[in-house]
Amino acid sequence: MKVLTLICALLAAPLSAQTPAEAARAASAQLQEAQAALRAAQGRSDRVAALTETVQAYEAGLAALRDGLRRVAIRQRTLETDLAARSDEVARLLGVLQTIGRAPAPILFLHPSGPMGTARSGMMLADVTPALQDEVTALREQIEEVAVLRGLQTDALTVLRAGLDGVQTARSALSAAISDRTDLPQRFLADPVQMAVLLASAQTLDAFAMGLAQTQAGGGPDARTVKGAIPLPVVGQVIRQFNEADAAGVTRPGVLIATRPRALVLTPVSATIRYAGPLLNYGTVVILEPAAGTLWVIAGLAESFGEAGQIVPDGTPIGLMGGVIVDAQAILNESAQGSAGQRTQTLYLEVRDRQGVVNPTDWFAF
Repeated sequence: MKVLTLICALLAAPLSAQTPAEAARAASAQLQEAQAALRAAQGRSDRVAALTETVQAYEAGLAALRDGLRRVAIRQRTLETDLAARSDEVARLLGVLQTIGRAPAPILFLHPSGPMGTARSGMMLADVTPALQDEVTALREQIEEVAVLRGLQTDALTVLRAGLDGVQTARSALSAAISDRTDLPQRFLADPVQMAVLLASAQTLDAFAMGLAQTQAGGGPDARTVKGAIPLPVVGQVIRQFNEADAAGVTRPGVLIATRPRALVLTPVSATIRYAGPLLNYGTVVILEPAAGTLWVIAGLAESFGEAGQIVPDGTPIGLMGGVIVDAQAILNESAQGSAGQRTQTLYLEVRDRQGVVNPTDWFAF
């Protein structure tokens, strides 16, 4: 929790308060914290919770580093473009400075028109010299900043590689820890025959969810007390709203959330897993029951965690998104092009209440 709190604090700081270089360094520090958290998680008794925080820390750190490197690349291009545009001005400035530097000091103060001209030229030189010095200082600072930004991008390659290796290790360890978990309460035992019949007979997601709703068991969590203030199960961006038509004109009674590849999906409140596995053409699906008569359909996963009948506490991983994680060099190339990483995966979220579909905004805080 300490690591996650630190990361949230760093991410909450306004980007304008940090220079691109500071943002990149802060992101690198986040990844180093995540590496320390991964080492500490191996020996903790609550390994699932510890590894969940570790994976989240890595995801946040990698996202921040991508954004920091993107800002570094943009700043570097701005400086290099400005220096290139001022190349003539810089050349003239250097010529003046070299001329002044080569001329003996007494000659600089002589003027052909006599003492009056010499006095005037001295006054002009006194006015011009500070301006020239300021210009030289500004140029030197720009050149030094470009060198620092280039160095940051070079150093980031090592940090990125370590971060990508670390998050993969953390995900694998988390998956193994969840498989070995025996402390979750079991609300009911799934009937494999009944589930197989339901899967075989359901032609649509709607039909499957309705059939599942008719096999409710008594008791279970009740998230209605926090209804409307529940966070989304994955970090991402809503790209299609409830009943909004897609490019083909098809509408679906849920929302579509764009996420980064291999993003961790959590249950935001305590809920019963009603189903976890492949379903029709929706990929891997997890259906949660956060309250009696309410089902959350979470579709589009690559992997699911947990079994039907288990009651999972809030913040428990229920799956991973699909996609391919590009290597460190590819991320660096993306950043150099001004990209902070694309959200290439989509998670579908549908809410069913008393066998009818409702707008997810009734439950979730968007």
